[in-house]
Amino acid sequence: MLPIIYSDAFLLHKTGFLHPEKPERLTAIKTALNAAPWADQLDWRSPTPVEDRSVMEPLAQVHSQRYIDGVRRLAERGGGYMDADTPISPRTYDVALLAVSAWLDGVDRVLETANPAFVLARPPGHHALSESGMGFCIFSNAAIAAYYALTKPGVDRVAILDWDVHHGNGTQAIVEKHPQIAYCSLHESPQYPGTGAEDERGLHNNVLNLPMPPGCTMAEYAPAFVQQVMPFLTNFQPDLLIISAGYDANHADPLAGISLKPEDFGVFTRHCLSLTRRLLFGLEGGYDLDAISQSVVATIEPCLSW
Repeated sequence: MLPIIYSDAFLLHKTGFLHPEKPERLTAIKTALNAAPWADQLDWRSPTPVEDRSVMEPLAQVHSQRYIDGVRRLAERGGGYMDADTPISPRTYDVALLAVSAWLDGVDRVLETANPAFVLARPPGHHALSESGMGFCIFSNAAIAAYYALTKPGVDRVAILDWDVHHGNGTQAIVEKHPQIAYCSLHESPQYPGTGAEDERGLHNNVLNLPMPPGCTMAEYAPAFVQQVMPFLTNFQPDLLIISAGYDANHADPLAGISLKPEDFGVFTRHCLSLTRRLLFGLEGGYDLDAISQSVVATIEPCLSW
């Protein structure tokens, strides 16, 4: 059984008419997973309620209290914008905290079972900086999960693999100074947010950025995985591999120019499984409903048969 950590509460983060990061992303994925031939092998789990766990301590390791309070106050006032792309609705603060809890649950589940789990949550997180949200992202879920994992027995190193089409500038900025966390990103360049240069290596040679030119297909991604991503991750020897699973590198996605197919993400997953079964997948971007749904199906399927 593969845990899917999900709640209908994640639909309550409202982004407004025509915003691409919409609640329907989750409902489309949920429908596709329930229609998969192996749907009976999925273990749907609700995230731990925020009031039943200490979310604030892991959150405060990554974000300043001023920023956390600012998100809360903006939501309490009825909402607004962190930046031009990042809306806050009345329930956003509560939903974003629950998303953090879901990612922490995912860490716990993977470490308990030594098997993969998938966090189907929103809002996404990899653009969120310590002091500000941006790019649809509120709290830096993957970075928070990595710091949290390092507090667990037997976890000395955590790696984050970010295959979202956009560079996870927030994640990198938060973890690049930490010798026990590695960050690897494949992302379209030039593309929002304009970060992620190849020569950025982190303070401990713990960052690998692979900018991919527009129009790339699996013909370019496959050798990048084999020749660069996998050696980088293997050399780091992580006790947990967190995957910022964005699906906007699909050819059908409206916000980018990479031309992957849904089944390509299954190939990526197999590469990761060859390194470890301690895989935590967490949803980031992906804005074409059919493409993101089929890509999540393709991501999960190898975990059930490997």
